[in-house]
Amino acid sequence: MAGEVARLLPDADVEMHDYPNGASDPSLDGVDGVVLGGSGCGVYDEPDQPWIGRQKRFVGTVLDEGVPLLGICFGHQLVNAALGGTVVDGGESRNHLVEASLADVPLFEGVEPVVPVLHSDVVTEPGEGMDVVGTTDYNDYFATRHRERPVWTVQYHPEFTPAIRPEYDAVWEESERSLEESTATRTLANFSRFCRHESGE
Repeated sequence: MAGEVARLLPDADVEMHDYPNGASDPSLDGVDGVVLGGSGCGVYDEPDQPWIGRQKRFVGTVLDEGVPLLGICFGHQLVNAALGGTVVDGGESRNHLVEASLADVPLFEGVEPVVPVLHSDVVTEPGEGMDVVGTTDYNDYFATRHRERPVWTVQYHPEFTPAIRPEYDAVWEESERSLEESTATRTLANFSRFCRHESGE
């Protein structure tokens, strides 16, 4: 869904990086913000997927440099795991809209509580320095933010839009809620606005 992230950030010069198939970390020179997206792997697959350890270390570099970071789904799990948190297979694959309780923070401005998810893994213990800013009835750590650094993570997919939903016909479960009514994409707009502000634009 990286392409949809880029489409939803029309004012940004987006450079995509494929960690599983890349040999190095992306440069942070001139970077105003970093978005870590989803993956078919779990963070606990690190022994068989060495790139996960490299990406965890990259998270540490981003935090040290103070570059704003948004983790989405696997990115949410990776950031928390990189900071010593715990991620497990929740035992149920969720590919539908869920209702979340989201804190009154700028990242969620204009974001309605019904958001799309595609996951089974969940954070069960947040990473060091991460506070909870979102919960659901099945997970107490649905969204987190760092107390001192400009870092936010969300389990939902703000980039999952009606435009790409047909690509997920095999797994997506329709409900009485409407994806068209979801305003989750505003998460990306809010993050982008913060990054532009921090960069002085």
